[in-house]
Amino acid sequence: MKTQERTKARTIKSKMSTVLLALAFMFIGISGYAHCDSYDGPVIKDALKALDQNNVELVLKWIEPQQEKEIISMFKKTYKLKSGDTEVYAIVEKHFLENLVRLHRETEGEPYTGLKPAGSMTKLVAMADNSIAKNSVEEVITTVTNHLEQVLRKRYAKVAKLSKTKDQSVKLGRDYVEAYVQYTHTLEALENLIHAPISHSGGGHAGH
Repeated sequence: MKTQERTKARTIKSKMSTVLLALAFMFIGISGYAHCDSYDGPVIKDALKALDQNNVELVLKWIEPQQEKEIISMFKKTYKLKSGDTEVYAIVEKHFLENLVRLHRETEGEPYTGLKPAGSMTKLVAMADNSIAKNSVEEVITTVTNHLEQVLRKRYAKVAKLSKTKDQSVKLGRDYVEAYVQYTHTLEALENLIHAPISHSGGGHAGH
């Protein structure tokens, strides 16, 4: 019986962690994917590795099939200048990186706003990349779960407190409504996120 109870507790904890982790991505927003614009983001890292190894296939995963021709052509032109004038190559290399990132952003349905310096990504996104490198999501789940638990408790506590005075005046009523909307919309957005499709049927990256 105790074994069943422990198993049930672990299952509930696992489900809660999954829900809270999903909620974290709702809070940081889709704009968090802009870390792919950063010099320490995965797209540029793969691009520099590709140029170092003369292997364009390392970057093709970041774009769609219809974009490959443009990138392959640009890659070949860039690589040819790799052993030439360093100043000229730096300009050409940046041009290649900009276009690769621009096309990748198109697959996400997001605008290209320029390359960002290393260190531009948010703490949670950096943690996500590190979890992949370390082959462990535990730190991400722990951090996100603790943070979101605090957020949800705070929002609940506010609406619960204001619910006791909401009918005493219009001002107090409006304060309650503001807190109520914030609390319920948070959970509504989470529900929409959970039931949203993982990716578009066209195979694009917008469902990241």
